[in-house]
Amino acid sequence: MENYLLQMSDEELQKLIFQKNEEAFAVVFNRYWKKLYSYAFKIYKEEAVCEDIVQEIFISFWKNSGNTVILNLEAYLFRAVKFQIAKHIRDLKFEKEHLDVLEGIPAFNYSINDIEYVELEKGIMNQINQLTPKCREVFLLSRLDHFTNAEIADKLNLSIHTVEKHISNALKELRGHGQSHNYLLLYWAIFFYVN
Repeated sequence: MENYLLQMSDEELQKLIFQKNEEAFAVVFNRYWKKLYSYAFKIYKEEAVCEDIVQEIFISFWKNSGNTVILNLEAYLFRAVKFQIAKHIRDLKFEKEHLDVLEGIPAFNYSINDIEYVELEKGIMNQINQLTPKCREVFLLSRLDHFTNAEIADKLNLSIHTVEKHISNALKELRGHGQSHNYLLLYWAIFFYVN
């Protein structure tokens, strides 16, 4: 494995994984496998089940890497672990202690922590990608990078009025494509949640 890959951020590695780079995938696997397994084992104390769950998550991540938009890889992986454990428990004939475990699974980074969030996140990013290039750039700087309108105007050499217009147009376009109450929840979760 190339040493320079070890120094890359998750975002840089994801770009390589999108191109099916196996070495980049191995770096992500090595970076997160133990953390994900430990998290799974704290929730559900069966080694084999936890190993299988983490393995399935990485297999799914690799298979879907070309068509999934992930804003925060670590949060995505931890949400996937929580979802898979919850699914495993629901599929069992479980006892009250398992129900208690399911209710007590700790959240990770976001207020919406299930696979629905991931799917909705993917849907909204698809809509964002359909915006005009300049509108998309302004919108992402505003909502994902938390730049102020003045900072965006300065960075892109635009007037503040033009920045505001792009953001307004993007919001109108996204609202026009929101198909459900859940989409609205995602909209608030992604664009107004501050880490």
